[in-house]
Amino acid sequence: MFAQILRQVMMLETMRPAPCMPGRLHGLFHRLQAAADARHAGEIEDMIWALWGAHAEPGVEKRLERAVQALAGRRLPEAEHILDQLVADHPDFAEAWNKRATLYFILDRDLEAIADIGRTLDLEPRHFGALAGLGQICLRNGEAAGALLAFDAALRLNPHLPGVRAAAKGLQGRFSKTIH
Repeated sequence: MFAQILRQVMMLETMRPAPCMPGRLHGLFHRLQAAADARHAGEIEDMIWALWGAHAEPGVEKRLERAVQALAGRRLPEAEHILDQLVADHPDFAEAWNKRATLYFILDRDLEAIADIGRTLDLEPRHFGALAGLGQICLRNGEAAGALLAFDAALRLNPHLPGVRAAAKGLQGRFSKTIH
């Protein structure tokens, strides 16, 4: 279940974002990695998320926003319906795939979540949110090594994720104890 997605994670540094990804993201990722404090990093991260959620076609962003509101309101069938339509209508919209992966995670549909994370990473290999989600799925399924791989990849892209850093550190501690 995890072998293919973990191979993809190991290859992320050789992958390029899809042409539809905004070119401005490249500079934001450099700024994010160089950010000296959490406030500045948070501002840059917000800009990245805003660009990920943006779409050139009118109405698409509103549909994604409705799906996110449905997710937040635990109206999961509504969120699924909207997200299914978004990925069908706009298969190059990485954030729609990522949000549907989040929905599947909430529904404990891990195989479907992993498939959508894979598609997200195909389009946007720098998607630290998708990688963090993959780490959580790995943890839930007892795949500690896979979780550590996903968390480390997320932290290479965005070193300002304290929850992910803590989870990775805990896993590293578990592995170092088994080695000694």
